[in-house]
Amino acid sequence: MDEMVLLRHGETEWSKSGRHTGLTDVPLTGHGEEQARALAPLVKERPFDLALVSPAQRARRTAELAGLSGHEVDPDLWEWDYGGYEGVTTPEIRQTRPGWYLWRDGVPPGDADHPGESAEQVGARADRVIARARQASGRVALVAHGHFLRVLTARWLGLPPQDGRYFKLDTGTYSRLAFEHGEPVIATWNAPVNRL
Repeated sequence: MDEMVLLRHGETEWSKSGRHTGLTDVPLTGHGEEQARALAPLVKERPFDLALVSPAQRARRTAELAGLSGHEVDPDLWEWDYGGYEGVTTPEIRQTRPGWYLWRDGVPPGDADHPGESAEQVGARADRVIARARQASGRVALVAHGHFLRVLTARWLGLPPQDGRYFKLDTGTYSRLAFEHGEPVIATWNAPVNRL
């Protein structure tokens, strides 16, 4: 593998309002669709040897609008399962749990559809994606979610999953993970597409 290009899906109503959106399958907003289309020049820049996309419709639609053809859906790319905090904003959580911070405090179990995950469980999924990407011969694209891609980046660098907290990632942006002298590095991070 030469590099991994990370594409965070475009805006949704839940991402816009700060609601934790793990396994709830919400669509892109009109603005989110514009963000996805704006990724097309990056996707067309040169071909990908492997393209993996989260099963969530917001990620699949982003891949489609960006022109990422021939991609595979990989369930390991789902967003962090927020359990009992699915659909809840951080300010709402802090009303009953002052100072709560996802990366430090985790999430409580939810219902059967949202059992919740620890950072380590998300990290294990990220490790599987990285192992799969490393088997590709050239360029790899991943279309997924903010917290998941932050964990994946921490694992790429050999850091614990919780260190994903250091990598803020906005909707509709791209990032590149690559190598320098054979060592994993961040080549581009949280770049808006209007600055390609």
